[in-house]
Amino acid sequence: MSRTARLFQLMQALRQSAPPVRAENLAGEMQVSLRTIYRDIDSLRDLGAVIDGEAGFGYTLIEDATLPPLGFDDEEIEALVLGLREVGQTGDPSLAEAAKRALSKLKGRLPPSQSHRLEHAVLSARRFRERPKPGIDPRALRRAAWDEVSVAFAYVDKEGHATKRSVDPLGITALDEVQCLLAYCHLRQDYRSFRLDRMRDLEVSGDSFRPKRVPMLREFIERIRNDPFASANSRNPFA
Repeated sequence: MSRTARLFQLMQALRQSAPPVRAENLAGEMQVSLRTIYRDIDSLRDLGAVIDGEAGFGYTLIEDATLPPLGFDDEEIEALVLGLREVGQTGDPSLAEAAKRALSKLKGRLPPSQSHRLEHAVLSARRFRERPKPGIDPRALRRAAWDEVSVAFAYVDKEGHATKRSVDPLGITALDEVQCLLAYCHLRQDYRSFRLDRMRDLEVSGDSFRPKRVPMLREFIERIRNDPFASANSRNPFA
């Protein structure tokens, strides 16, 4: 097999496999050595493919430079408008502003007929009860999760007990009334959730837990799905 054909086959495997894909599985599927897989991953990155991950943890195809931009059908546009308007209503100020910018960019890049549909979408979003305001900067918390670095903060639980927590931030989930951080708590040595409105004095450390965020988040969500009370000492993990 030529190198070009092998790179094409590797890209197809990354597109079609559930991420993250381990190098051992790719090597077995393509019948090449692990060293060849590592070298070919680097070659695809040099050609413009955005591939997250590294040896030992698996690979995820984030952006495929060989595929053309996607178009949207009418219902996809309605879904995008509804989602962005919901963020505008319920997100923190920086996210609400980002949603407004995203809608403006979409409108400018769609053909005229679809741009009109976006501006006058049938669906909308309104929220009449505001969520409690976060006690920390959500943008800094999101950045820490993306960068996969630990954070510390003061926290007051629903019983009024104050503690200092150091956690690995995995993701933020928006519920009907509150926003919660899903995290691995160093104090409890287990997964925990924390309401953003009960958090104070956020400190971002330089301690990295890369590249474990995605598998840890997947494990936590699976635990909640199987038993929503197990991850918080028999209490609701979102309380």
